[in-house]
Amino acid sequence: MPHLSSLPLPPYAINIFILVGIALAMHQVALRIFLLVFTAVGRKTESKLHGIILRRKVISRAFMLLPAIIISFGLPLIPGVAAEVFNMLEKAVNLYFVIASITIYDSLLSVVLDFYSLRDRSKKVSITGIIQALKVIGIFFGFIIAVSFLAEKSPVYFLSGLGAFTAILLLIFRDSILGLVAGIQLSTMDLVRKEDWIEIPKHGADGEVIDISLTTVQVRNWDKTITAIPAYELISSSFKNWRGMKECGGRRIKRSLRFDINSIRFLTEQDLEYLRKIKLLKPYLENKLSEIEKSNTACFSDVDLSVLVNGRRLTNIGTFRAYCNAYLRGHPGIHKDLIIMVRQLDVTEFGLPLELYVFTNDTKWTVYEDIQSDIFDHLLSILPEFGLKAYQR
Repeated sequence: MPHLSSLPLPPYAINIFILVGIALAMHQVALRIFLLVFTAVGRKTESKLHGIILRRKVISRAFMLLPAIIISFGLPLIPGVAAEVFNMLEKAVNLYFVIASITIYDSLLSVVLDFYSLRDRSKKVSITGIIQALKVIGIFFGFIIAVSFLAEKSPVYFLSGLGAFTAILLLIFRDSILGLVAGIQLSTMDLVRKEDWIEIPKHGADGEVIDISLTTVQVRNWDKTITAIPAYELISSSFKNWRGMKECGGRRIKRSLRFDINSIRFLTEQDLEYLRKIKLLKPYLENKLSEIEKSNTACFSDVDLSVLVNGRRLTNIGTFRAYCNAYLRGHPGIHKDLIIMVRQLDVTEFGLPLELYVFTNDTKWTVYEDIQSDIFDHLLSILPEFGLKAYQR
């Protein structure tokens, strides 16, 4: 039996090799010329889109279709090609068409994502999950079309036969399907954006969102570790998003000072004389003392006001609360357009809590902590001026 390499090639084989060579040569020449022209135009216009298209290799992948087009048109013109060989080559060209089309489709979607990422809106609404889902769908349909070409049957035939494998597909692609639905919900409902600060105690996540993909949301925690959370977890369970804090420009301070109950008392005339010298308290004291005097004159005219429980009087804790309010309203680090409140909480075995509920005008963590510490440093230091003592066990 003669060796395969010694068998003579059929006459049409040489013509097929020549056709393939011409197709590859025309592909290289056309691609290089077009790339030179496209690059030159991009340098003149300084368009970012040109750079994205080149980086994603859209042009080089699009020109992959040129050899297949030349071969598909030239193949029927070659005489004497056996039917079996022609059928096999036609299937190969069609399969090549499908593979090339999928790569082009993938590059175009990547261009859309990159170009969208340059816009400010991308920080508000991420389309990464949607783009990845479209890529998966494109590959899936490309595979169906490729199999239909090889089997010489309609793609509908294979699509209709997938019903029997639905349960298996759902099991295999569970995370992807749930992630796709969750990604669409996260985008349309604007629940999470890149650079949002989110907190999910269940997964130990507390930090900034750095990526939102088809199946996961990546969070860079403040200790610089990265937590990957399934996208559908953000829909099925609760989480805290601190975006509202950044948008309003204020970060909340909610902290209490606890006072020893034994240090709370009425103010004496000597105390009032001293406290009138405090600039922030002077307007409050004048108004309050005038109000108290009128009230006592009208309601307690026949009562001995030398007895402390008779009539209205100022207390050191109430005056201190008024001072805190005035101090916070004049503080340069406090957001004046948001709530400013100093209130008493329920008395406990740990004393009387006086809570400060205000917002700083800077949301940066370090600045926020500095402002908060400065406020409480000052307030704790002036307690003796009011005859008050902080509680400590």
